[in-house]
Amino acid sequence: MAASNDQDAALRIASGRKPFVEPLRLGERLKQIRLSNQWTLGDVSARTGLARSTLSKIENDQISPTFSAVQKLITGLGIDLPQLLTPAKSRSHARGRRDLTPSGDGKQHPTPTYEHELLSWQLAQKRMVPFKTIVRARRFDEFQEWVRHAGEEFLMVLEGEILIYTEFYEPLAMATGDSLYFDSDMGHALVSTSDTDAVVLSVCTPGEGD
Repeated sequence: MAASNDQDAALRIASGRKPFVEPLRLGERLKQIRLSNQWTLGDVSARTGLARSTLSKIENDQISPTFSAVQKLITGLGIDLPQLLTPAKSRSHARGRRDLTPSGDGKQHPTPTYEHELLSWQLAQKRMVPFKTIVRARRFDEFQEWVRHAGEEFLMVLEGEILIYTEFYEPLAMATGDSLYFDSDMGHALVSTSDTDAVVLSVCTPGEGD
């Protein structure tokens, strides 16, 4: 009798436990992928070679797909296995912003030493500030003071060659294709050393608390 009571207690405890691994809900995920692409069951059938009735049963958790069926799904739908097995994040948390800047349509911001073109300038509350710069300066003494701003900066030379002066390092020569990541609150300045003015792409982040 005692053993029976112990067994009953163990079953009650086990029944209240959460599973160690959440069920895959592969059918639900397949339906999410299909609807997000505005595909019908017929469209998915044509892409994967699986019958519409089979796809419907998979989506409604009436059958579990075989390994062969899973292979047909990921191949036909152009996805990888993790995409099929991982639930999509809730749309309420998704950020789907995009902002195209056609060539030459950035916001111009010339200075005595640089000719900046701000990119994606119409997109508010960005976490990064991208801009393209034509480096007009040819000598360091053209700068009245160090350029500095909060945050960090990634810089890549798109055309020509530059010499970058930084507050705590020796001047650094950079050629087309070279890139540099640095703390932008450190004083810095760029000068062109190529025959034509160099062009660089910069992406800045705001400082903490900005």
